[in-house]
Amino acid sequence: MKSFTYERANSPAEAAASAARIQGAKFIAGGTNLLDLMKLQIETPVHLIDVNDLALNKIEATTEGGLRIGALVRNTDLAADAQVRRDYGVLSRALVAGASGQLRNQATTAGNLLQRTRCPYFYDTNQPCNKRQPGSGCGAMGGYSRQHAIVGVSDACIATHPSDMAVAMRVLDASVETVRPNGSMRTIPIADFHRLPGNTPHIETSLEPGELITAVTLPKPVGGKQIYHKVRDRASYAFALVSVAAIVQRDGTGRVALGGVAHKPWRVEAAEQDLPRGAKVVADRLLEKPRTTDDNAFKVLLVERTIASVLTEAKG
Repeated sequence: MKSFTYERANSPAEAAASAARIQGAKFIAGGTNLLDLMKLQIETPVHLIDVNDLALNKIEATTEGGLRIGALVRNTDLAADAQVRRDYGVLSRALVAGASGQLRNQATTAGNLLQRTRCPYFYDTNQPCNKRQPGSGCGAMGGYSRQHAIVGVSDACIATHPSDMAVAMRVLDASVETVRPNGSMRTIPIADFHRLPGNTPHIETSLEPGELITAVTLPKPVGGKQIYHKVRDRASYAFALVSVAAIVQRDGTGRVALGGVAHKPWRVEAAEQDLPRGAKVVADRLLEKPRTTDDNAFKVLLVERTIASVLTEAKG
């Protein structure tokens, strides 16, 4: 473990200002991702800013009829919240599908969104990785790539975003509220929050240096049948090979977002108009011109079949 300094922030603005002032600083709350990476010396922050004492752990109704979820709300509490279960069932189901009970007890809403987009080559410091060391190359290219992305990839990175919660947030059209180091606040649509890899896969979100997430806001409930299906290699504690978050209305229309296929939660709104036409049509539009390898080409068919399973459940 490399040495670092530590402080407890007294306000969101103070935390953001401190992070901007000290190069190499990181926020810490649950620490379920950051501490693991520190132990492996993949993340080596020089300063940790503990935000656990900030009053950001409430779930509250908004004046628009939606829900405001504090950045420090634990995943277990969010999944069990009565209003979330009633009005945003896809979110509750996605949260329960993620990680393990112990991790969900500790992990926070903001931390879940901010966990690193990663793959086994990211963890192996003997392998090149543009996310870990920009410009070093990508060991997954030409390597074993069963878990890797098939859309939105680049020559620099083919890792997939691991969050189940973020896929549900994407299908719900959530917004991320933040505070900047100068104390100003802004709201980022979830569609714009996570970035595709391009030539800079180490830059994973649209946050500015020092910017702190304070809450995630959900719009007014849209009703419908809300489903989250996760296909993985083992029954628990595994990232998705493919996941589908869907909201299907009585007339067959709705929304769909995918996990396990891209560097960010994957949603193509234009494809959703084809939901009444069936899974294959929707899957073809969601995965238009996929970039697959011999190891992960099966994901194209798996997406279609998982969407078909979701639509069947919605009709039933």
